Amino acid sequence: MQTRFSAEQLADPKTAEAESILRKCVHCGFCTATCPTYVTLGNELDSPRGRIYLIKDMLENGRPADEEVVTHIDRCLSCLSCVTTCPSGVDYMHLVDHARVHIEKTYKRPFMNRVTRAVLAAVLPYPARFRAALSLARLGRPFAGLFGGIAVLKPFEAMLKLAPTRLPAASPVSKPATHAATAEKRGRVALLTGCAQSVLDPAINEATVRLLTRLGIEVVVPEGEGCCGSLVHHMGREEQALSEARRNVDVWTREIEAGGLDAVIITASGCGTTIKDYGHMLARDPAYRQKAEKVSALAKDITEYLTVLDLPDQKRKGITVAYHSACSMQHGQQIKAGPKLLLEAAGFAVKEPAEGHLCCGSAGTYNIMQPEISAKLKTRKVNNIEAVKPDVIATGNIGCITQIASGTAIPILHTVELLEWAYGGEKPEKLKDLKRSA
Repeated sequence: MQTRFSAEQLADPKTAEAESILRKCVHCGFCTATCPTYVTLGNELDSPRGRIYLIKDMLENGRPADEEVVTHIDRCLSCLSCVTTCPSGVDYMHLVDHARVHIEKTYKRPFMNRVTRAVLAAVLPYPARFRAALSLARLGRPFAGLFGGIAVLKPFEAMLKLAPTRLPAASPVSKPATHAATAEKRGRVALLTGCAQSVLDPAINEATVRLLTRLGIEVVVPEGEGCCGSLVHHMGREEQALSEARRNVDVWTREIEAGGLDAVIITASGCGTTIKDYGHMLARDPAYRQKAEKVSALAKDITEYLTVLDLPDQKRKGITVAYHSACSMQHGQQIKAGPKLLLEAAGFAVKEPAEGHLCCGSAGTYNIMQPEISAKLKTRKVNNIEAVKPDVIATGNIGCITQIASGTAIPILHTVELLEWAYGGEKPEKLKDLKRSA
């Protein structure tokens, strides 16, 4: 793509980076075939190629964002399916990140949109606040329909509908501690307990700790770690995202220096994509650049780490698992075969639903901010999953678990919960009534 940025504009390193990304786009349109919003809406401006044109025009002309740009950028899920598809290597992830920061700095959103985004940024990254909000949401859930008739209040309707009817008790695994290996020690890792996941489904981290310690891995939950920053990062709130990244880099650097780390284990693939990008996010911060690069290099999805531990094959269980690969797993981190191979080795029959590359519509806060598009994607995803007639669904991201569970009665678990059961753990609570299919 030809660009016409001035020398003065290119003196800004972020603009120069955006320009280099734009120049790689050759207008081929391959991305449109795999973009969930284009497939759903059929609007060129809701495709990666269309958004790239909008971003180019905005940045090249030094214009503040306008309503048209914001509408179409906001509809982007950041699923990164286009990155997997693109034959030219266009770094769409960092381009749209830059556009969102520009929007945040130059565009004044409507009042209720600002309020909604501020509430999400102030609540979701903080487990105690999130837990309190979910407790209140259960009281408001019967009144969710009252919000649906008013366009600007639809996100609050979505929040209430997504709120669980039953909230798990807080888990001790979320507290800072060192969990000793119960077999011969062969590694030491830090575990990101996360923010939303630790409240919505603490069983995921509990299963992770049990499995790793049983395999001889010491697991550290460090003092001071918090949200990875992805939630606010995708809102364009750059300083808040970088502040959260720096805090975690400091925490994990301290553990590296104290006892060494083989990996920073992440059980929510959305967080993993962001943490693996810390090196890029903090590349222009001389105090953090090297530390962030080291942390990014150590960041591993739990399934990514388990693949190097040579787990033995288990007997067939007669249970069919539909594996849903989260976008942040398959597109963001390019982890594709590993989780499925682990499940197969653990004794499960694994099936891949059709259109596995398409997003389920969760995408962080997308199912709150864009509920209509999200609902269409959820229906499409659930239909494809149910078509393979699985006994259980497995995935590696809490957002996908919450989204898909709201559309089907088939039990859905994190991949690590099934693996922990297969390698000596108790049967997961969600599967207590499941009978073997063979």
